[in-house]
Amino acid sequence: MGREDDYTIEPGADLSGAKLSQANLKGANLSGADLHGADLTNADLRDANLSGANLSGADLWDANLNRANLTDANLSGAQLHANLHDANLTGADLTTAWLGDANLGGANLTGADLRGESLSGVNLRGANLSGAKLSGAILRGAYLNDANLKGAILRGADLFRAKLISANLTNADLSGAQLSGANLTGANLNELNLNGAYLNGTNLSGANLSGENFTGANLNRANLTAANLSGANLTDAKLRGANLTDAKLTRANLNGADLIGATMPDGSIHK
Repeated sequence: MGREDDYTIEPGADLSGAKLSQANLKGANLSGADLHGADLTNADLRDANLSGANLSGADLWDANLNRANLTDANLSGAQLHANLHDANLTGADLTTAWLGDANLGGANLTGADLRGESLSGVNLRGANLSGAKLSGAILRGAYLNDANLKGAILRGADLFRAKLISANLTNADLSGAQLSGANLTGANLNELNLNGAYLNGTNLSGANLSGENFTGANLNRANLTAANLSGANLTDAKLRGANLTDAKLTRANLNGADLIGATMPDGSIHK
């Protein structure tokens, strides 16, 4: 196969610690290759096959991994301030990876391990994160519009002011998650776990929340305009100053809910 600075570039190749900065590896087949600790800064890895590759501790700063196949790759501790747009990272191990301002728009991260990762401000628009492990992840201000987070585990994740417009959060576990100021306009929130979640000031306008359990939840100043809360359990929920204009509350349980200053579906202010 091809060579780069005397390194053999082929499936299963031993490239540990290799100096491949600015290398042209577009379309290369490096499945199962050992690239741990390799220098791949500014490398062109578009359409490359890196499935099952060991990239632990590798430096991929500003590398181009657009459409690369990183299925089951080990990226723990890797520097990934890189372009991973439309990359396939199904089952990839990204624990302790540094993602900086990585572009993961449209990436396939199904089942990826991102527990405790710092993803603040990262572009994950349209990414497939179904079943991903994101417990304790820091996603402050992250772009997750149109992302698929079905069944994702987000326990204790920090999603402060994250953009989740039209995201699919069906069956996601958001227990104890920080969602204050997040934008979930039009998001699908069916059958998710919001036990102990912080939703004060969250934008949930147009969200489908039918049948959800919000017992004791903090929804103070939340924007619930046109949200579907049919059959939702809002027992003892805090809804002070919340905007419920045009919200659907058919069969919703509001026993003990604090609605002082809330704007009701008919536009009236609750006293």
